[in-house]
Amino acid sequence: QVQLVESGGGLVQPGGSLRLSCAASGSMFRINAMGWYRQAPGKQRELVAAISSGGTTNYVDSVKGRFTISRDNAKNTMYLQMNSLKPEDTAVYYCNAGVKPTLWEVERYYWGQGTQVTVSS
Repeated sequence: QVQLVESGGGLVQPGGSLRLSCAASGSMFRINAMGWYRQAPGKQRELVAAISSGGTTNYVDSVKGRFTISRDNAKNTMYLQMNSLKPEDTAVYYCNAGVKPTLWEVERYYWGQGTQVTVSS
């Protein structure tokens, strides 16, 4: 069984920074694409940033230039550096990963439990 554990959320003032981490553990043959999603109260969950196994990245327009997604394949860990945070960035942030558990199994998608990010003065 694969587990994703997020950390690094919290309360920060507008203009501040936070760094989220997502550590994957368990039976994994290969981790493919990974991504950060967020869900604000009353809104649908949205993809914030994604990164391929080779390091290609994509961002939603609202965070371009402020957020940076990265991963350390040796540590099975993904990061989200969030700078110049705005109140509208307030949400629960979830990590997601496409994992091939063994060579013979198809890819499955896993979610972390979420970490709260609150941007407020």
